[in-house]
Amino acid sequence: MKSKECFLSVIMLFIFSNIFSQAVERETVPARHFVGSTMFVLASPILSPSPKYYQLNYGYRLTPKDVLSIEAITWQYQGPLGRSYGSESDDSDFPGAVRAFGVGLAYKHFLWKGSYTQIHVTPMFQNYLDEEDHKIKSGFQLFNTLRFGYHFDLFKGRFFIEPSIAFTYWPINTNLPDSFQVVEDQWNNYFLFEPGLHFGFNF
Repeated sequence: MKSKECFLSVIMLFIFSNIFSQAVERETVPARHFVGSTMFVLASPILSPSPKYYQLNYGYRLTPKDVLSIEAITWQYQGPLGRSYGSESDDSDFPGAVRAFGVGLAYKHFLWKGSYTQIHVTPMFQNYLDEEDHKIKSGFQLFNTLRFGYHFDLFKGRFFIEPSIAFTYWPINTNLPDSFQVVEDQWNNYFLFEPGLHFGFNF
């Protein structure tokens, strides 16, 4: 009889501790969901040529330290993504442009207070355009990002901003036209220290 009572006590203790831990977790994560984007969207219209960049993120906070999000992205670029700052010129441009669009997943883990690291994996479908904006071919790119940043809550946690530095890498980049590939081969398939500034609304 005592063994049954002991067993039931352990089960009840486990159940109540689980309920309590979930209640505490709900208190520490008041807003499970968020939508957001990046400040690059706001800068896109004033850049020349415009990258026509659009991004929308939806995120869900699994725990106080772990966040999973979906990112829908589309943009257009005129030259290799691996070229260094200040090297944008006619010599390093494609003879046309690339129009890319994709939906990716991102996982964020908070390290200490607002500091975090995040990994993004985004499959991008790409249309290669000539100088008249006519489609030449289509291809695929797997675009990956490793990000380090800091999360700042604003207006009692309703909004947030996240300045960051990222390392990007695209191991797969297929079916470029020959005239594009010649330019692409002059540069790396990664980029170091790309600045970022994300923002969002919690709900």
